[in-house]
Amino acid sequence: MAASIDNLERKRLILQSKLDQQKSSVDRNKLGQFATPTLLARDIVAYGVSLLPSGRHIQFFDPAIGTGAFYSALRAICPNGRVARAAGFEIDPHYGLPATELWRDAPLDYTLADFTKQKPDPRYNLIICNPPYVRHHHLTNDDKLRLQHETRLASGMKLSGLAGLYCHFLGLAHAWMARDAVAGWLIPSEFMDVNYGAAIKRYLLDQVTLLHIHRFDPSDVQFADALVSSAVVWFQNTPQATNASTDHRVKFTFGGSLTEPRITRMIPASVLREEAKWTRFPREVAREANTMPTLGDFFKIKRGIATGGNSFFILTEADARKRRIPRSMLRPILPSPRYVPTDLIDADDTGSPMLDRRLFLLDTRLSESEIERRHPSLWAYLQEGRAQGLHEGYICRHRPLWYAQEQRPPAPIVCTYLGRSTKRTADRTGRPFRFIRNRSKATVANVYLAMYPTPALQRIAGDDPDLFDQIWRLLNEIDIAHMLGEGRVYGGGLHKLEPKELAKVPVPTLADLLPTDALPKAAESESLFALVTDK
Repeated sequence: MAASIDNLERKRLILQSKLDQQKSSVDRNKLGQFATPTLLARDIVAYGVSLLPSGRHIQFFDPAIGTGAFYSALRAICPNGRVARAAGFEIDPHYGLPATELWRDAPLDYTLADFTKQKPDPRYNLIICNPPYVRHHHLTNDDKLRLQHETRLASGMKLSGLAGLYCHFLGLAHAWMARDAVAGWLIPSEFMDVNYGAAIKRYLLDQVTLLHIHRFDPSDVQFADALVSSAVVWFQNTPQATNASTDHRVKFTFGGSLTEPRITRMIPASVLREEAKWTRFPREVAREANTMPTLGDFFKIKRGIATGGNSFFILTEADARKRRIPRSMLRPILPSPRYVPTDLIDADDTGSPMLDRRLFLLDTRLSESEIERRHPSLWAYLQEGRAQGLHEGYICRHRPLWYAQEQRPPAPIVCTYLGRSTKRTADRTGRPFRFIRNRSKATVANVYLAMYPTPALQRIAGDDPDLFDQIWRLLNEIDIAHMLGEGRVYGGGLHKLEPKELAKVPVPTLADLLPTDALPKAAESESLFALVTDK
């Protein structure tokens, strides 16, 4: 029997590879079609079976079955007779028709249909699924409204319009679960951090009993063609209230495999209810209420300028001269972080950054008729932009003047927005994020986070010209775990920090550096940034 199962699995893998090659990676990405590797599927199924009472007959269900990776794993793991029923749905005939033929003689109820439109059948006690990772912008508005309504009816989960299709699969499958059923979902770990994931976390804490979340190391991408960081979420269809008196504890694991993780920690459900970012577990212990100061207490943090077309609006010094763009209509702007070799940027006599790659942002408030009359060379350049359709782009068409940039002043300190952890070298620390001291008058594009001091901090800096240098050095000594804990991570180890996430990074040493009158007061509003930028 084992030989025949292994033979079927080999045929399935050949079929999967053939079908994948017949579709472009763009098409498969749009439909969220990323097949589960055999070893991973078997690890997940074996773990799920171990969560069921020994000897209990299995009613197995996979709402996004594909070619049947999890069903194949179930047949390889469970003895004959234990699987009483197995069923699954597949929406795409490209995979569904060949898979139906593959499993023709197997006791599998394989249905070629859209799972999200089916009437629930709450008989299944083991649901395991790698749902389609379809981002929200690939869903029509009608589909979003339908899915939101059906998901709320099935699970009580009120998902936002930003939730991907995988979130709806998880919620809709609740109505297919028998009492005490076990579910295992292989999904992107981003739900643990992003705002739309809050509804999923409430569901896991209130509607079911969350058992275990294993997060794979982001540098170990589970799907070679999908740059997402993956997690396996296990829960049981028993309301969490059953465990309220004992403060149920959830198993969090990280790295390695599902059964042999690198890190394991049990986290009380009460802690999870108060924690916005679950990806900090299990590498961080549960924290007490955070009373220490954060970067947001000292800086207003904003994304850099979204120009609407960097290749047009950002020019090199040579290009600006060649185009005869008036210097008064150019502002210095920092190049991409890869062109900034050091973390300290000095300025020349004009305030431009002393870098080999010197760039300037085109920006003027003159009307096109004035520009045509007074600066014909600039007018000619703008006509090139019009010919490219830049003026019709989303950002440009929402400006009073399509070429007039947001008035973003230079920030004394900037932080990179994206980064990967790398091995230490002589001139790099290996930290995914860099704090850069900007002594120039250069503004930044949206590959940076600009840090503008609060009015109190700005007053102190006025009396101490070296203060921002000292602060910059302290920022580069922040425990990187605190920054990673506030940010988010994608497949391949790509880390990202949004402004609000950077603002939450604790900085106790910064409070020690500053006098008490630099600490924020409740009545003190925005930073200097708010006084000089557009509203």
